[in-house]
Amino acid sequence: MDGVDDGVGGAGNGTGEGAQERFGEWVAVRRAPDGHVAELVLDRPKAMNAVSTEMARCIGEACAALAADRRVRAVVLTSTHERAFCVGADLKERNSFTDADLARQRPYARAAYTGVLELPMPTVAAVHGFALGGGFELALSCDLIVADPTAVVGLPEVSVGVIPGGGGTQLLPRRVGAARAAELIFTARRVEAAEARELGLVDHLAAEGEDRAEALALARRIAANSPVGLRAAKRALRTGWGMELRAGLEVEDAAWRTVAFSGDRAEGVAAFNERRAPRWPGE
Repeated sequence: MDGVDDGVGGAGNGTGEGAQERFGEWVAVRRAPDGHVAELVLDRPKAMNAVSTEMARCIGEACAALAADRRVRAVVLTSTHERAFCVGADLKERNSFTDADLARQRPYARAAYTGVLELPMPTVAAVHGFALGGGFELALSCDLIVADPTAVVGLPEVSVGVIPGGGGTQLLPRRVGAARAAELIFTARRVEAAEARELGLVDHLAAEGEDRAEALALARRIAANSPVGLRAAKRALRTGWGMELRAGLEVEDAAWRTVAFSGDRAEGVAAFNERRAPRWPGE
């Protein structure tokens, strides 16, 4: 990991404008000045953010760093490419792979997708242009997806002889139902932004070119709330999904107990009664 201070997109220049750090050549993390909102930036423009072995490794490392940062309350997954969020796996790299090479790559690929999926704070994907295969799976790994009208999403893996392997077969049906997910995966078809919003493949449609700005605005609204509460709520949502109701309520109760006796809960109640903005201790 290499520290960078370039003044781009909220990155810092030593004047309190925030900070950026790079994880390898193609992944960056940008933090807002207060550290509460962070961007996980896909920055491999020459390959439309195709995920190579090295890029997957760096995504995993960046996610590990974000997960450990208690200041971060929300993460936005963004792309620096004008026409693509991410086109999925680097098939040019894979074209030279032996079976042994592909097997060796798999742990890095899984770490990248699960790294995004298991971030403990709320996550928002900002999607424009192509988000295909593993690229769409990275977006699906986020809690919310903001897209602009240029977005084209899909899981075309069966058209090249594989299956979605970054969580797509599990995450897509949780969004749109089993039958709809089966149709989209089995046909390998691409879905443009308006239909994607209608089907629930994305959550918000921004104006063209405004997906990042809207996603960051949404993240800031999220980050205004209790960091302890946000992480506990996400844990309850993710863990309880698909459980029998009684078991899910036990998950919720366990998450409630982690916040009910926290400093954030005490501060939230005090701030409400004193009619002021809360100053979250984050513990």
